[in-house]
Amino acid sequence: MTERYDSGNQQIAAQSHTCVSAKATIAQCLTAIVVVFLASFAVGQHHPSPLDPNVTATACFGCHQNQAKNKNAHSATERNCLSCHEVRVTKDVTRVKLLTATPTKLCLTCHGKMENSSHVHDQATRDCLSCHDPHANGKSNDLLKTSAGATSSENLCLTCHKTGLNPPKGGSRHDALDLGCDTCHVTHKSGDKSNPEFAFHLTKSSPALCLDCHDANDKGLIQAHEGQPFGKADCVSCHDPHQSMQPKLMQAFVHPPFGEKLCEVCHEAPKNGKVVLTQAKVKDLCVSCHSDQADKIEKSKFQHPGAQGDCTDCHNPHAGKTRAFPKPDGVNVCLNCHVDQAEQQNKKVLHQPAFQQGCTTCHDPHGAEHPKLLRAEGNGVCTECHSSSSAHGKMESAHMVTIFDGKVRLPETYFSDQHVVSFNFKDGTGHPVGRHPVEGWPDPSDPAKSKSLGCLSCHQPHSGAAHAMLVKDLRPGLEFCRNCHQGSIGE
Repeated sequence: MTERYDSGNQQIAAQSHTCVSAKATIAQCLTAIVVVFLASFAVGQHHPSPLDPNVTATACFGCHQNQAKNKNAHSATERNCLSCHEVRVTKDVTRVKLLTATPTKLCLTCHGKMENSSHVHDQATRDCLSCHDPHANGKSNDLLKTSAGATSSENLCLTCHKTGLNPPKGGSRHDALDLGCDTCHVTHKSGDKSNPEFAFHLTKSSPALCLDCHDANDKGLIQAHEGQPFGKADCVSCHDPHQSMQPKLMQAFVHPPFGEKLCEVCHEAPKNGKVVLTQAKVKDLCVSCHSDQADKIEKSKFQHPGAQGDCTDCHNPHAGKTRAFPKPDGVNVCLNCHVDQAEQQNKKVLHQPAFQQGCTTCHDPHGAEHPKLLRAEGNGVCTECHSSSSAHGKMESAHMVTIFDGKVRLPETYFSDQHVVSFNFKDGTGHPVGRHPVEGWPDPSDPAKSKSLGCLSCHQPHSGAAHAMLVKDLRPGLEFCRNCHQGSIGE
């Protein structure tokens, strides 16, 4: 496997030296190196012995016997080496190259479902050879290593996924990890990622997956769940399936009555195998403690219709991976209704707060004083993170920072990890260049001049087709600027 890169590595090293000598920009150097690397696949590697241009696979197997004899040999190898490789002879030089520019593109000529699926394991879409040997190594599915074992030296999945390797002191780890990741996961399974089965590539959804090992009629489990029926509940809403900082694989955030085993606060004894609450309506039960949220839902200037129903439509009442226990998570809890925004996920560049932190980073889900349930007026939503003068609170004991006057919490390393860009706004100017207005001017793109210039005059808030998420999915550059500055740039 390594020989095929040797020639390309030499070219990359030479190109790197040229970049340094010429003092080229980092982007120019990286572009040149990538081009050379891809070209090494397209041009092909020198073959150690001359071959006839019309060589057959029989001649290949004369030297590469192991590639065909292995019981787990790649089916393409069994058919013909030339289904993937091409022999080129120029004068006295023989080269063997792939039929496509990159290995992954070649794999997709047969395994096209991986490219067209709506949600495939990320690594599988980038580089098939990071997990698979394209010829044969004796392992099932041509994997470089098996998907079993408790260490990264044994388990291929643990090369990237470190979950379960170092459970915290006083925490817990799921013993099923030792059975192998493929006990619960199917790497290439794809589908609507709003469904956890596809989002996490599970063999089946919870609780069916959990009940394959855990008997719902087990007396110990029934006692642990205080006699409440749990056989039809989503186990991972309360338990982390891999490891936890708490005993019994409890999720990171726990609703206090549940965490303190005060089930009687909300539940009566089950009847006919069904849950019975202490109040007839779910919402009445929740607002008995959360009256502040009830007031916001009813009295806010801009109300959220989705918050008018039962609280458990959006929240898990027991535990969750994040604060407030949104189900299934802080993004899809909203996309279940806002399907128009769900389509934004198909664009190339996603706004991290919207599709990873969660919609409530910018929107208040219970009600707000600003349109679209935004947490601030106009540019204030964007400048909360992207202005160098914005003050962020700190919660050192929780390792969090806060924005919007403490209403939203983020990991303490959020701004550095996400490389959040901030600008020095002054007197309504400062982006993309110092004197460019960002507010207080009529929006040039609005013929009626009824709108004021703002961040959303140029940027999309959720996603875009290119860097900076510019409107009309355009790339940054003069073409975009001419939407407003027609005939006045570069002349």
